[in-house]
Amino acid sequence: MSELVLDEWKIALTHKKEALEACQKEQGVNSCLKCEKLLNCDIRDSYIKAVYESMSKGKGGGFEF
Repeated sequence: MSELVLDEWKIALTHKKEALEACQKEQGVNSCLKCEKLLNCDIRDSYIKAVYESMSKGKGGGFEF
């Protein structure tokens, strides 16, 4: 069961990364830092959250950025 949970975090992270890369391609940038939507981007925010959750496996507290 433990392996299934670990895979769940990796799968979620992979999906968020794919969405982020697709957005970057659509915006014509290779980094979110070059995008005008940087501070108000739900896609980037959800990716960062997925990275944090992948690292903590959902057991950590809040994450403010």
